[in-house]
Amino acid sequence: MNQERTDQQKRLLLFAGDGKGKTTAALGMALRASGHGMRVRIIQFIKADPATGEVAAVKRLPGVELIQTGLGFVPPEDHVEFTRHREAAERGLLLAEEAILSGHYGLIVLDEICNAIALDLLSEEKVVSILQQAGPRQTVVLTGRNAPESLLSLADTVTIMTCFKHAMTENRPPRKGVEY
Repeated sequence: MNQERTDQQKRLLLFAGDGKGKTTAALGMALRASGHGMRVRIIQFIKADPATGEVAAVKRLPGVELIQTGLGFVPPEDHVEFTRHREAAERGLLLAEEAILSGHYGLIVLDEICNAIALDLLSEEKVVSILQQAGPRQTVVLTGRNAPESLLSLADTVTIMTCFKHAMTENRPPRKGVEY
């Protein structure tokens, strides 16, 4: 197949694992896409802090929008607030489907969607069904821990981030510009 023809196919990338850098890698792709004049939608399924460095930076990138649908740390399923977290994740999935079906975005980042599936906030089957609808020339990036086998199989590119060592396990606090 020639280069032009393969460039027109949809792409699905997955950054998973327990190591640091999954969201950072996805945001690096958003930066690159913005530099090429592409429209980008980033949906964060768990995160809820509007004061992070990435939220501030994305506001300055042309053609890039970041939407936080998450409500922060997810409580156990039997907790009274769990339903609110599920509803928030489902709103995020609707925004993802809208972005995919619209054809307006060259890059769509679904940050922590693997976590949302693993925590039973989203149906794995519904996520897969929506991802399969991505059109030609669209790239969808998925991030998160505990990626299900269905997403590992569906993705064209899979990178597993493995934590070898982390400063926070040595009681070093999160650092501005590094962890948030």
